[in-house]
Amino acid sequence: MKNFKMIVSYDGTRYFGWEHQPDTEMTIQGKLEKVLSQMQELPEGQSVTVIGAGRTDAGVHARAMTCNVLLDTEKTEEEIQAYMNRYLPDDISVNSVKLAAERFHSRFKAIGKTYRYTCWYGSSKPVFDRRYVTVLDREPDIERMQEAAEYLTGMHDYKSFCGNARMKKSTIRVVDVIRIEQSGNYIRFYFHGNGFLQNMVRIMTGTLLEVGFGKREPEDMARIIEAKDRKAAGYTAPAQGLCLMKVDY
Repeated sequence: MKNFKMIVSYDGTRYFGWEHQPDTEMTIQGKLEKVLSQMQELPEGQSVTVIGAGRTDAGVHARAMTCNVLLDTEKTEEEIQAYMNRYLPDDISVNSVKLAAERFHSRFKAIGKTYRYTCWYGSSKPVFDRRYVTVLDREPDIERMQEAAEYLTGMHDYKSFCGNARMKKSTIRVVDVIRIEQSGNYIRFYFHGNGFLQNMVRIMTGTLLEVGFGKREPEDMARIIEAKDRKAAGYTAPAQGLCLMKVDY
């Protein structure tokens, strides 16, 4: 068996997230495993297991999701990539396939991730980007959001920003970068950290937007963190604006 590392891009619009779901085949992991099992000519009921660096939610996109898979194959890296891109749907692309060390694990070996959340505002409509942006009804105050973002960076217990109320594991994470950029009608939030909780980036984005719209004050962020209560934070921003940009190793 050989361990292969893959970089995958996908448009998450049609899918119920990365991870297997019991009642649907429409997951990114499921589509990858189906094609690889077909390539290996495995008997019905048997399947390979693709391990992803994270578990993006339904409707969330990725430019560079890292994953790995153990395969019993004589195919070259280029042949595996070509086979997968031939049989995968057009909204999933395998950008690279490389032979990895036997102990490489895409999730456990990851040391950081970068997410981008994109918003758009204006009097017209973002027709060609509508699947990848969240449309705002007005322009938020960027300076207020940047001030609030400073409170959210560092090592904190981000329980208030976790969408899983039954989370048993530690909710302490390090978020070392939150950058907010404006270009024309686009506002892009960049988050880099050593790991993110379920819905964490979307909740942080929603909370920052509430600051931008004057519904909260920047200094409220400190109290939200201290509360360790999901109800203290803002709304969960819609999935389509979120994209996993990169995984660090």
